[in-house]
Amino acid sequence: MKEIVVLSGKGGTGKTTLLGSLACLAENKVLVDCDVDAADLHLLLTPEHRSENEFRSGVKARVVADKCIGCGTCQELCQFEAIEVAQCATVDTMACEGCGVCAYFCPEQAIHLDKNHCGTWYISDTKYGPLVHAQLFAGEENSGKLVSFVKRQARQVAEEIGAELLLVDGAPGIGCPVIASLSGTDIIVAVTEPTLSGWHDLERVLDLADHFQVAAFVCLNKWDLNPQMADALANHCRKRDVEILGRIPFDPAVVTAQLKGQPVVLSDSLATSAIKDIWSALQEKVNDNCLSLAVPKVTFPGVLSRNEMRAG
Repeated sequence: MKEIVVLSGKGGTGKTTLLGSLACLAENKVLVDCDVDAADLHLLLTPEHRSENEFRSGVKARVVADKCIGCGTCQELCQFEAIEVAQCATVDTMACEGCGVCAYFCPEQAIHLDKNHCGTWYISDTKYGPLVHAQLFAGEENSGKLVSFVKRQARQVAEEIGAELLLVDGAPGIGCPVIASLSGTDIIVAVTEPTLSGWHDLERVLDLADHFQVAAFVCLNKWDLNPQMADALANHCRKRDVEILGRIPFDPAVVTAQLKGQPVVLSDSLATSAIKDIWSALQEKVNDNCLSLAVPKVTFPGVLSRNEMRAG
């Protein structure tokens, strides 16, 4: 099974638009949305939930009112100002960092640390294949852990149905959720735009790919809005020995498709033709036997390898 992660240095470059179209073109695959802070792949694929599950990670303090004597020890020790005391202590769960100091030093043992329900993850069915996705609640942390969990679930689904490909919509940027999405992947497709900020953000993604030794390719979106910048970006990628898979022109059909809530490749447009060419080029890379020999796959602590999953 091969894994492709579509990334961008920032939001709004067309990453999810491209992934949604690849979902239509690829066969025998499982789809994964690893942008758990602002998931939106479901807007293009209209999934039907097969299962909805709680995601719990970290802890939050909870006061047992019957035991609390209102001594104020917890309030004095809390560095995050998450506790107020009147007759009884109360915890602001949005401010609580789950450090456990209050529970440890409470003289009455009136504070418990509960596993934190910080998000929801789903296994869904779409007309293009299974989709594993999640939504982290507002203000919650542990997005990297949720991404790792979602990818494990997606691999299990892929193993069960014998899928040959995992198509992953990564989060924008280069932070924890992006790094977590790279575990075990074969190819990164970096989507960028012909702007100075797009160039800067592409550099960050390519540096990340180099650091974790993952093969990276580039897609230039809306290249014809600034052809000179697009050519300069392409030349720079060649100097870095990074291949451009293709260029997608600016096309109003993309906006029309998004308003309809469907992938743009379902329409007959210039963007559709370009994306199909990109998919053809990407298929060659996926089928290239030399790809798996180029660099070792990188896994991260807490993320099971595929061999471990088969054995476990």
